[in-house]
Amino acid sequence: MADILQITDNNFDDEIINSNIPAMVDFWAEWCGPCKMVGPAVKELAEKYKGKIKIAQMDVDQSRQTPAKFGIRSIPTLLFFKGGELTNSIVGAHPKDYIDEELKKLL
Repeated sequence: MADILQITDNNFDDEIINSNIPAMVDFWAEWCGPCKMVGPAVKELAEKYKGKIKIAQMDVDQSRQTPAKFGIRSIPTLLFFKGGELTNSIVGAHPKDYIDEELKKLL
């Protein structure tokens, strides 16, 4: 199982905005029940898209600037990036297949 890249405010631009492949960031927190429901799906998708799409997580309690910059008000929120641009977002817990369909659009 692929480890999901853990990102912070400090490395967000380097890892996501400047990434040479598309990326998805899962904004979550340890105390968030729905985040824990989405977590296993995100891990499986990280394995499926390894080398094609960068899949990362950001703990909103540890890093506050980036979620604020993107107007994230509820978690989990998944943001999708291609060529450094935000292309889509999903707010709330959704099934893996739904997330997978959004990831396919990045390829």
